[in-house]
Amino acid sequence: MHEKGYLKLIDKHALIDPKAELDSDVSVGPYSVIGPDVQIAGGTWIGSHVVIKGPTRIGHDNKIYQFASVGEIPQDKKFKAELDRESALEIGDRNEIREYCTLNRGTQQGGGVTRIGNDNWIMAYCHIAHDCLVGNETVFANGTTLGGHIEIEDYVILGGFTLVHQFCRMGKHSFSGGGTAVTKDVPPFVMVVGNRAKAYSINKEGLKRRGFSPETIRALYKAYKIIYRQGLTINQAVETLKALSTEHTDVRYMLNFLQKSERGIVRPE
Repeated sequence: MHEKGYLKLIDKHALIDPKAELDSDVSVGPYSVIGPDVQIAGGTWIGSHVVIKGPTRIGHDNKIYQFASVGEIPQDKKFKAELDRESALEIGDRNEIREYCTLNRGTQQGGGVTRIGNDNWIMAYCHIAHDCLVGNETVFANGTTLGGHIEIEDYVILGGFTLVHQFCRMGKHSFSGGGTAVTKDVPPFVMVVGNRAKAYSINKEGLKRRGFSPETIRALYKAYKIIYRQGLTINQAVETLKALSTEHTDVRYMLNFLQKSERGIVRPE
């Protein structure tokens, strides 16, 4: 690890393995424990009582608050440490990871890596399990829990205590209400609520805040009605959406998501 400024930023009560690699301006609070095979880039702040195990790579300007567990082995009975030596966690830049969050490494069966992108806001008591792929600028409200092998695309907002079943996908700009249990894929731009999750509408307010034009929002709502309000099967909805997708890029993205869905999608309210 770099020496310049190290003693000023690393509390004397922190325990850092000599094989960890921390940039010179990484800050680590008292009683935090950082193991070998951990790499932390500049500007990242680690609070007190944080445990980080490797292999874990953490990017620039992140904030990780007290009592978080980062890079621990997966909660997966199939995981064998001697076989999953390449198991890793990768965290991008400018993420905020609040108190008591647990982020696990990947498994050999899931590709070996749990990956979190940039600019995500992960509130207290969230759990991100092995082999999850989280995009950029998402919001995980308190108590959100992801099972293994889940993909959360960019700009997704998960309401408090949302539960997402393993192998599900949530498309970009989708939104879940508090206490939602997601057991199937959530298409892009769609709001879901309830246990079990049901489609409610397009995430209209979220799209407005992201600068989507009224024309695009109308097109997405039309696509939503084709999928959910006309009594069509998914295959029939896909065929009907093809014409609309030629005029609107975001509808085309929605169409591609449906075509790739392996679990099926959430159904309407």
